[in-house]
Amino acid sequence: MKHDPMIAGKRKAVNLSLDTGIVAAAREAGVNLSRVTEAALRMAVREEQERRWKKENEAAIAAFAEWYEREGDPLANLRVV
Repeated sequence: MKHDPMIAGKRKAVNLSLDTGIVAAAREAGVNLSRVTEAALRMAVREEQERRWKKENEAAIAAFAEWYEREGDPLANLRVV
């Protein structure tokens, strides 16, 4: 099984430039900037990975969709009505 580097693990200190108003509002609201930033980055990375996967595999996906249209559902005879 491949290791997923996006699963919570060690922390690394980094420098970010954020809008001062957003930072002030977040602090006033008690929002943990690190956790929110981490969650947003995790979502953005997963979305980009999915976009790239779909692009890399679009020919295979299209070929399967075409085959399915032509041949039909291979498990149709196993369905209980």
